[in-house]
Formats: sequence, structure tokens, C-alpha cells
Amino acid sequence: MWQKQYERWVNHPDLDQDLKDQLLAMSEDEKEDAFYRTLEFGTAGMRGIMGPGCNRMNIYMIRKVNTGYAQYISEHGKQAKEKGVAIAYDNRHNSYNFALESAKILAANDINVYLFTSLRPTPELSFTVRELKCFGGIVCTASHNPKEYNGYKLYDEKGCQLVPQLIEPVIEKIEAIKDELAISIELSETQKKRIKMIDKEMDDKYVETVKTIQFYPEAKKDIKIVFTPQHGTSKVNMCRIYDETGYNYILVKEQADPDPDFTNTLVPNPEDPLAYILALEYARKYDADIVLSTDPDADRMGVQVKHDGDYIFLTGNQTGAVLLEYICSSLKKSGRLPDNGVMISTVVTNDLGNKIAEDYGVKVVFGLTGFKFIGERIAKYCDELGMTFIFGYEESFGSIVKDFVRDKDSLQACLMLSEAANYYKAQGKTLFDVINELYERYGYYYDFQESIMLPGSDGTARLQAIMEELRRNVPTELGGIKVVRIEDYSCLKIIENGQEEDIVDFVSSDVLKYFLQDGSWVAVRPSGTEPKCKFYYCVIDDNLEKCQAKTTMLVATIQELIK
Repeated sequence: MWQKQYERWVNHPDLDQDLKDQLLAMSEDEKEDAFYRTLEFGTAGMRGIMGPGCNRMNIYMIRKVNTGYAQYISEHGKQAKEKGVAIAYDNRHNSYNFALESAKILAANDINVYLFTSLRPTPELSFTVRELKCFGGIVCTASHNPKEYNGYKLYDEKGCQLVPQLIEPVIEKIEAIKDELAISIELSETQKKRIKMIDKEMDDKYVETVKTIQFYPEAKKDIKIVFTPQHGTSKVNMCRIYDETGYNYILVKEQADPDPDFTNTLVPNPEDPLAYILALEYARKYDADIVLSTDPDADRMGVQVKHDGDYIFLTGNQTGAVLLEYICSSLKKSGRLPDNGVMISTVVTNDLGNKIAEDYGVKVVFGLTGFKFIGERIAKYCDELGMTFIFGYEESFGSIVKDFVRDKDSLQACLMLSEAANYYKAQGKTLFDVINELYERYGYYYDFQESIMLPGSDGTARLQAIMEELRRNVPTELGGIKVVRIEDYSCLKIIENGQEEDIVDFVSSDVLKYFLQDGSWVAVRPSGTEPKCKFYYCVIDDNLEKCQAKTTMLVATIQELIK
């Protein structure tokens, strides 16, 4: 099958010459990987390696998905076309080209477009959709993936990534397009005018709104921050926010300017300690209190904290817990903690945040993995049911403090964490002290994540086999600890004490979660953006050493189950 697709592409008379040259230079294995399937929408849109082929990111696949999206918008009528679509893009190779192709396809279908003049953070796109009251939005980005990747995300009118029930009709229209190479673009003069450029005026509104999240804007700023945008999109707005709020920050100059090759960073991903090597050199030189890193599209934020003379890397779960504690305690201190507050998390985020929220009388709500499900929950519980949004976060270093953005927002996170660090420093504490206080209050929560890379068609089959095996041979214990409850989000069933019940208010997703007798749990899911299987461990005990020993046993048991 893939051979026919390859021949169709390589023999197409109008194929981009650079892509054709790449096709001709491919090995048989490379050809198969580029054509054995069509790129799919996952937890964060469509993402893949750039290059020729239907399993690659290129202008032809961009034209195809936008043609399907344009048909979807057109079905919603003239008003939807007039409201239009906002489009942003990051620093990666082809991001601007993909954004421009997207704009042209939509304009050719008589849909208004608001296209940023240069790269922008993903959260600003979400903000822009809401501010301009657009029908939807597009971001061309591969977030924190390696430089070979690019991607495409779709947003609804609330500035939230499209959830399954909204993306499915778009996917149906995309899949109905059989020849992506036949799509051409010719714009009339009227259609060209449908593409409107947006620039600094939206930055001004976004930056001013981000600044409103502060609890103590007039407080003396007594911390020193090292900040790196990892060659991505956060530099301009984040530096401006720090300048206008009075923080003392040092920018990692080598990683400050946009660079699609990420020349001066080993990994452009704040989830990985390797991303901080250069920033930590700055931190030690300038004796910084915290080191903050955003990913290239500026939706994720990570932190290293100076504590007892060294720098400690906080996980996404730990950072979220610190932010939640600071937000709730600040609201309570000022008498503004609402009776109807809600904190929104995900099924693979550890339980420490739940304990904190419940202690402050804040309702805890879960969504599936992916921030779009947090955005969906905000729409339900806050927009529809009138609850007050307190905080939303996931273990993968994403959060929002206020919901004027409906996607994770590293600029909000950087500002709020900086304020928290400043507040606690005035009390003689570091952010790591705060984490330890939370452990003393609620027990030690240790989170660990492991992934198995499974590329290509063989990897896809192996991934399916792993999930099937785990469902066929249901474990009764993991690491010597009894399994007391299983949540299977594929069939939306809970199994507990030999009884089954439905998981309500969730859509089907390939996630398994095992709850253990001691309160720990293990979750397994295929990645929605990369060819890998992810294993999440939330382990509870009295201290770090006991948690690590328990985790080692759990990991060994899981590996034995899937070998």
C-alpha cells in the first residue's frame, strides 16, 4: 500500500522539487515510514517529522487539513466565516510557511483570517481567539519536540484546543480528501483582503491581562531570576512582563533569539533537566534564586530552585502543587477564596494537588490527558455552572492561573511562580521548602515517568499489543502491592471489588490506571504526539527513599508484564 502512495508522490509533475529530491534519496525503510499511514490528530493536534509523505509535515498535508477545516467552518454558515480564524506560529523550520498556507486556504474559501506578523506564544493565540471573538484558531508548532518536528493545532471559539467531539467532524472532512497533491491555491483580490495582519496591539492586551494575575504587584522584588526561552517565542512578551512588573531577571542570551535548529540548547524541553545546563551556568554566576525555562511555543514552563547552595529541578507535579498552594493561601489570606472554587487537573497528574485543593475547600475536577480537556472542564464548570476557576495544571509542566487563556500558559506560570518565590523568600523559605512542608502535611508524593519509544509500523503494532496484553492479563498486584481499583478509559469502566461501573463525563481514550492498596497508582497510555508508550507512577510513602524503592519494584513489575 505504501509503495503506491510513494509512487503517486514521486511521480507528481508539480511536486515541490526539494521534497522530490528527498523522496529520491530515501531508503526503503524511510519510504515505508513516510507513507505507511497518514498523520493523525492526537492529544495536541497533528504533529510529525517534516518531509515528504502523508506521514510527514509538509505544505501538501497542511493544505489538506485546512481544506477540511474550511469545509467544517463553511458548514457553520456565513457568520462563522466572517468571525474567522486567528493564526499563530513558532520559530521552527516551515512554521511561517505552514501558517501562510493555512491562511491562504481559508481565505480561498472566503473565511476571514487574522495572521500574526511574526512568531507568537501559543497562549497568546488562545487569548487572541477570545479577544477577537473568532470562530477558531490555528497554531503551527511542534511545541517541545526536536527540531525535525512540526505540528498543527486547532482551537475552538473559546480558545481551547478542539476536543474529540469537535475534531471528529473535521477529521472526517480531511479524510474524505483523497489527493492532497491536487489542492492548489489561487486567491482573488477580494480573498487576499480577507487575510488581516495582527501585531503589537494584541501583545499589549495580552501582556496587560497576564499582569492582572499578581496578588502583590507592589511588593518589593527581592529575587533574582535566570530566564531562558529556549530559542522560542516567549522572549519578547516575558521580558516585557518582567520589566513592567519590576523583577530582576537575567536572560540567557545564547538561547534568547529564535532559532529553528535550537543551536545552543541540548533539548528545547523544560521537562528535561538537560534543557537547563547553560541556564544553570548563568544561575551560579549570578547567584540566582530560580531558573525558569519555557518551551519553544511557550505553553510549558519548568523551574530549578536554589536550595542549600545547589539547584533542584522540580517536576511538573511539584511545580503545580507549589503554585496551587500559593494561589489558595493568597486568596484565603486576602479573604477572596470563593466558596465555589474549582481546580482542574488530569487523570495522570499526581494526587498532591488534589489534597491541597480539598484542604482549602476547592472542588477537584479531572480531565483526560491533554490541556484541551482542562479547557473543556473550564467551559463546563465555570462558563456553564458558574463556578470560580482557581487553577488548572497537568504533570507535563503546563498550567494556567486565570482562564482568559484556555490553554497552558508559561507566561502566567513564570510570573506567578516568580511572585511565589519572592513571597516565600521574604519568609526565609525557598520553593523547595514549600514542597517539603506540603509533604509533611499530606505525605510524600513521588512522581516518576518512563517511556518506551516505538517508531514505525512495527512500533505501532507493538504499542497496540502492549495495551491489549495489559487488558487481557489484568494484574492483581504491582510491586507486591494489591491492585484495588482499575480505571479503563478505553471502555470507560471502573473495576473495583469485583464490580463494574461506568466512568461518566469522559470520552473514550486509550488509558489504563491501576490504583494500589497504599494509595499509589500507575497509569499507562500511548503518547498522542510521539511514537511511544508512557508509564506514569504516583507513589506515596513516608519519605523519598521509601518512595524510590517502591517505584523500582513497580517499574520492574510493569516491565515484566509487557515484555
